[in-house]
Amino acid sequence: MSYQERIYWQDTVEMPAACSDPLPEVVDVAILGAGFTGLAAARALGRQGASVAVLEAESIGWGASSRNGGMVLTGTKLPLETLIGRYGREVARRIYAASLASIECVEQIITEEAIACDFARCGHLEVACKAAHFDGFARSAQMVEQECNHSLRIVPRSQLRSEIGSDIYFGGLVDETSAGLNPARYVAGLARATARAGARLFADARVHAIERASRNGGPSFRLTTARGPISAREVLVATSGYTGSATPALRKKIIPIGSFIIVTEPLPDSLARELSPRNRMIYDSKNFLYYYRLTPDNRMLFGGRAAFFPETSSTTRRSAEILRRGMVDVYPQLAQTPLAYAWGGTLDFCFDIMPHAGKLDGMHYAVGYAGHGVAMATYLGTRMAHAIAGQADENPFAGLPFPGAPLGLYNGWPWFLPFAGMYYKVLDWIS
Repeated sequence: MSYQERIYWQDTVEMPAACSDPLPEVVDVAILGAGFTGLAAARALGRQGASVAVLEAESIGWGASSRNGGMVLTGTKLPLETLIGRYGREVARRIYAASLASIECVEQIITEEAIACDFARCGHLEVACKAAHFDGFARSAQMVEQECNHSLRIVPRSQLRSEIGSDIYFGGLVDETSAGLNPARYVAGLARATARAGARLFADARVHAIERASRNGGPSFRLTTARGPISAREVLVATSGYTGSATPALRKKIIPIGSFIIVTEPLPDSLARELSPRNRMIYDSKNFLYYYRLTPDNRMLFGGRAAFFPETSSTTRRSAEILRRGMVDVYPQLAQTPLAYAWGGTLDFCFDIMPHAGKLDGMHYAVGYAGHGVAMATYLGTRMAHAIAGQADENPFAGLPFPGAPLGLYNGWPWFLPFAGMYYKVLDWIS
């Protein structure tokens, strides 16, 4: 296979320049991470008049925010039935409602800031890999309608060709609310909007240590960064799968998991329409899943957890081979289609597979998106800005229990990922 080991989305946009000035001595809020969460929070805080410094270890949008599939999805990784069993009906309803509100949040920001990122409410399609999975779709749709007043549409196998040009699945489930976008253009536009709001964005500003301090008689934090020290009244950690040693207590609660994507050369219009007649965001019903879509220029983007460890040149090459085989299994029509791009990124999973937002060691955080980060990261970044500003704000994720590893057998290095991968593959085989 011949392809570029680089991120397709980043070839479609010019990222805005970060601030070249020295770090300010003091700010109201220091934010770690210039991805969706950090930028959404900085934009909201800046619009309220706070002085904000966004501290990015690499470059703006460098992490998962420009490496993902560009799927703006409703729901959470866990089904509603599981949420009800774990948290009760009322909390589960609020969580699901927040997932719907997160789509509105993204669309509102894109509209207000005139961000050209190919946003489209094209809906998503979940396809059933087994007949039993399709039977579960009907129960899920009924529960979502009954508990959350949100409609999903069942697509039987006999009608599935109207949604996808593949015959290997047993049916589908459509949610028309979901959307797609170009994530690199979105994060670039969000960064420009954040700068217009008055926040300052600093690249190459990895935070090495955070210490509690006192300033003018009140509590504050002193951050040691690659660009020098900075003090802040409040800190928001928005580092997701790239959470590091500067926040060790939070790092122990997050599992960084590799996710990989391949992208083909542009397809003829007729073939693109055959593969995805309604241009849906598509993913399958496995735990070890595939997700795929057409890009705005008619390429097939195909991703999945081909290797659980985060991206390296080696894991990217191995994953590209696995994903190409998976793509051809789904779409035999693409057997002779050359690849153009392959890359990897790192997702943030928590041990309960849920998003979390709140305070730990006196610092605010929002993490744990588990593949639903385009919408939920934007939403929770905005919600956390309201919390930092002292505004009453309904955030159903703020009060959830936030478990760490059983018996404390985890220090931030996910040594158990190969075993987890084997477990989920077996689960997919027997389920």
